[in-house]
Amino acid sequence: MRKAQTDSWLTLEELSRAVAVSPEWVSERVHAGLIEVHGESPALWRFDAVLTRRVRSMRHVESCYGAVPELAALVADLEEQIDWLRARLARPGP
Repeated sequence: MRKAQTDSWLTLEELSRAVAVSPEWVSERVHAGLIEVHGESPALWRFDAVLTRRVRSMRHVESCYGAVPELAALVADLEEQIDWLRARLARPGP
């Protein structure tokens, strides 16, 4: 599920530091299509700061449960959908 973009962008190094993973770890998931990136090459990559929660979730699922990256990304997608549904249910009206 796609979240709204923010005006905060992170470089590969900043995202890696923020979620305590190596740049190679992030790069592998970008090339697999599991993390959205803007820019043509790793030096130019920019990540929406909102992605930090998703990437942390993926890292957690992979490290705690030994999940493959694709499963970890699916779990992150489901968490985002649950959050969206909860927010929708909390709003008054139809």
